[in-house]
Amino acid sequence: GSCQGNSVERKIYIPLNKTAPCVRLLNATHQIGCQSSISGDTGVIHVVEKEEDLSWVLADGPHPPYMVLLDGNLFNRKVMEQLKGTSRVSGLAVSVAKPSPPQGFSPGLKCPNDGFGVYSKDYGPQYAHCNRTVWNPVGSGLSYEDFDFPIFLLEDANETQVIKQCYQDHNVPADGAGPEYPLCAMQLFSHMHAVTSTVTCMRRNSIQNTFSINPETVCDPLLDYNVWSTLHPINSSGKVDPEKEFILVATRIDSHSFFWNIAPGAESAVSSFVTHLAAAEALHKASDVHLLQRNIMFTFFQGETFDYIGSSRMVYDMEKDKFPLRLENIHSFVELNQVALRNGSVLWMHTDPVSRMNESVQTQVRNLLDILSNSSMGANVTLQEVEFSQPLPPSSFQRFLRARHIPGVVLTDHQAAFQNRYYQSMYDTPENIRMQYPEGLSPEETLEFVTDTAKSLAEVATVVARALYRLAGGANDTSAIQADPKTVTRMLYGFLIKMNNSWFQSIIKPDLKGILGDVPQHYVAVSSPVNTTYLVQYVLANLTGTVVNLTKEECLNPDKTPSAEKEMYDYAWVQGSLDPNSTSRVPYCVRSTVHLSKALSPAFELRQWGSTEYSTWTESRWKEIRARIFLVASKELEIITLVVGIAILVFSLIATHFINAKADVLFSIPRDPGAVAY
Repeated sequence: GSCQGNSVERKIYIPLNKTAPCVRLLNATHQIGCQSSISGDTGVIHVVEKEEDLSWVLADGPHPPYMVLLDGNLFNRKVMEQLKGTSRVSGLAVSVAKPSPPQGFSPGLKCPNDGFGVYSKDYGPQYAHCNRTVWNPVGSGLSYEDFDFPIFLLEDANETQVIKQCYQDHNVPADGAGPEYPLCAMQLFSHMHAVTSTVTCMRRNSIQNTFSINPETVCDPLLDYNVWSTLHPINSSGKVDPEKEFILVATRIDSHSFFWNIAPGAESAVSSFVTHLAAAEALHKASDVHLLQRNIMFTFFQGETFDYIGSSRMVYDMEKDKFPLRLENIHSFVELNQVALRNGSVLWMHTDPVSRMNESVQTQVRNLLDILSNSSMGANVTLQEVEFSQPLPPSSFQRFLRARHIPGVVLTDHQAAFQNRYYQSMYDTPENIRMQYPEGLSPEETLEFVTDTAKSLAEVATVVARALYRLAGGANDTSAIQADPKTVTRMLYGFLIKMNNSWFQSIIKPDLKGILGDVPQHYVAVSSPVNTTYLVQYVLANLTGTVVNLTKEECLNPDKTPSAEKEMYDYAWVQGSLDPNSTSRVPYCVRSTVHLSKALSPAFELRQWGSTEYSTWTESRWKEIRARIFLVASKELEIITLVVGIAILVFSLIATHFINAKADVLFSIPRDPGAVAY
């Protein structure tokens, strides 16, 4: 028969495996986020499903401290401030609200990236700190608070039900009186190593690295890579001629929420970068694209959520001659911001009122706006200008404007405040951008099903691609330039619903197949490149590159192939799709102009950890993150058990001492009867 081990621990504890913690982040002056004590925090579970339930936790309950199981609809600033202000709470487990809170929920700031954009006391002071327009009115700023107890998100409804059942069985108050022991309790572990600020933790890292044989890092800078490519190939390791002009198209590819690595970012990031990718594909397919006099650079910035990490680094590299382009090469700038929640068919064009005071900039911006408006003729997109006195929304373009007056426009679905009521939250999901699929589709059918959202974003991509063609000097009819809704729907499925799909599998390198997790998240993180960066890189290469007839060896070592022009192109040996008649894949070589460039804030290059010019965000390190529930006995029973244990110990010590003292009597060896003495 089979023998199964059953440890005591497994009999006592039920581990919660599908949770996401709130972790500590630090900047030049603050620490934000949550942490537990070094040995974890424990408390009796109390379920809070309506505000009245809070009184038990805050005042009436006889068994503090409590671990609160909070309904997702109550996870707001008002409730959190009450819980933060008491010592009767040892931690919090938050269940996901289904459906998403109708009033909206954004733990981000009302004025995102405040102080790191272009507006300041020296440049458009009337627009600084969102004086003119509050962009994210539902922002509660919860993500930027510091909590001294652990907060976990319960991702699995079944686990939430297990906790509620345990609460029902043991903890429900009977007629206002406290429940009887044993009680159901929860323990959360999320102790953070870094404290105070980035300045403090980076200094500690530095001391450790200097003096310790085994240095222990306490925090890491948020970092990753920007993805960029050009319409016409350029020497990526050289310098572009000063007279060459480029149109820069930009979007961000990262998002954030209150909980670590939960960042679906459907509207705040995915809608815009998917539209950008579709526009790049449409433009590359244009027949006379090689004749355009201006080049176009497609740029995908990483880490923008945290004070513009990616864009500030690219500007810094351009200024320091560490990038093929200089700022002087940029003819104009087009940025796609949140574009999926259009009101009717309207897309808004935002420009910077301060730089437009300059006559030459004003002329170029006017030209840019006219070309964009004309490109929407005949498409189901109406482009409208916001009023002249309104500043730019939070955007990567602001970092470029800080360095140089570049004519540019930011395209969004909002005229003033964001349409997105779930900005930087766990509810910025496919449902938020109205992605809907019929019932009963297989994963493959879902991947290929063209949703209304995909059609709508393809229309935006078409308008952007046609406008870029005109801006770059194209004179022919643009009606043939058309973004493909099929490509858009595949990208939305892959970046929002399931990364591990047949299309993504076919376009990445074989050694990267491990990055294809299930539910996509778009948090910048500290280990790079993250999955989003890799996938944007390979999707862009697939949509804009060409398949070349090279062997695997030639593709992996293009410098050995004379005709490869390694400085101009990037080569990737990708898995290819499954052969219909077998289980093997048909790999091939893709040549593209796609490159990665560092997205690490210049503050860390310059060791200016207290910088107010550049992002200084770091993430604390931790040892373990876990959660579990178990039954606890009453304090009286614990004390009785302890006293009885001590009594038994004392008794056994006395008995051992007595036996030891009388050992010669108790354990004497009887004489051998044969050995008689006469």
